[in-house]
Amino acid sequence: MKSRHWWERDDLCYVDGRLTFAGHDVCALAEKTVGPLYLYSSDRIVANLQRLTRALEQTGGDHQIYYAMKANRFEPLLTMIARTGLCGVDICSPDELDRALASGFAPAQISFTGTGVSNADLDRLLQHPDIHINCDTIGMIRRIGERRPNSAIGIRVNPAMGTGYDESEKLTYSGNGTTKFGIYREQWNEALAMAREYGLTVDTLHFHVGCGYLSGQLDQWERAVEACALFLKDLPDVRAVNIGGGLGLPHRVEDDLLDLGRWADILARHIGSKSPYAGLTIAVEPGDFIVKDAGMLILSVCDVEMKRDTLFAYVNGGFNLAPEPAFYDLPCEPVVCILPADNDPLVPVTIAGNINEALDIWAKDHPMPKLAEGDYIAFINAGGYASSMASNHCMRGQATERLL
Repeated sequence: MKSRHWWERDDLCYVDGRLTFAGHDVCALAEKTVGPLYLYSSDRIVANLQRLTRALEQTGGDHQIYYAMKANRFEPLLTMIARTGLCGVDICSPDELDRALASGFAPAQISFTGTGVSNADLDRLLQHPDIHINCDTIGMIRRIGERRPNSAIGIRVNPAMGTGYDESEKLTYSGNGTTKFGIYREQWNEALAMAREYGLTVDTLHFHVGCGYLSGQLDQWERAVEACALFLKDLPDVRAVNIGGGLGLPHRVEDDLLDLGRWADILARHIGSKSPYAGLTIAVEPGDFIVKDAGMLILSVCDVEMKRDTLFAYVNGGFNLAPEPAFYDLPCEPVVCILPADNDPLVPVTIAGNINEALDIWAKDHPMPKLAEGDYIAFINAGGYASSMASNHCMRGQATERLL
């Protein structure tokens, strides 16, 4: 085995020069599959849930995890998560509700947080009174009150500050610019008055300020948490604070792991056992943190060619199979499935997909061993927001998913 790469761990590493994932030879699995292949590790998903549970225990109070289904809705994966009993599920559409129920989640284990929620959406959601609904607008509060007065709701707030991976504006849900998410302080009193008009009890405060944040963004994240906690003084019946998702993981060699101990201490000091609000349940709804590094996409090299001063390796899948690298600059690290036997130096390779779009580039000038037609490349960190965001663009959306 050669020296360890930044992304390697016990369940994702080279053994005798061959990439192994969740105890399986990746190349061997790819050779038995026609076309692109997504692989997901059950054990890694469970380990991620357990790590998050231990961190939440450090806040000193009750806690609840909701897995954000929008990250990956593969039915066997959802069923496996439901059977662990380690979490509920976060949904953002009525169709996700149907899939959550079919996968084994009970209505009381389901939390809905959506935006642009129509009357038709509400009518379907309210058929299940045990589902918890977080309201994103004052109009949504009113429409729930009209349909189900004297019930309990959550309200999503926007603290006008937030952060995301690499401080990207595309991944920041609450910042200097006005976003569509949640109720701002300026509308807060109006929102509370609307709830009172229909006898609605606000038992949950919800916020979600960005995606993919790591240790380097925790200072900004703490300021957002502190700002959101100020809303609690106006909620005498509040029982839970849902901090949303957004917990990140490394995508590049220079990225540091999210410091879960520091993350938990921030929660403890502002809304947990060390805060004036001790006794509230802290809820969290991660998707990426649970499934992203528990999955990969395997593609095969179909052409290798030098064009001017750039060496291109073309693979049999494009950005439509994992849109995040193109849309949000969240790369899926390309990894060869079989290391070369020799010690030839790495060469810069631009890995291109098979979609007729200029942005269909997996990686530019990425150091790789010499590649040849038929080689397999694994793109790690494709367990979340890859297959769930995939499209059939150019009618190249066919792929196989497999839970290990």
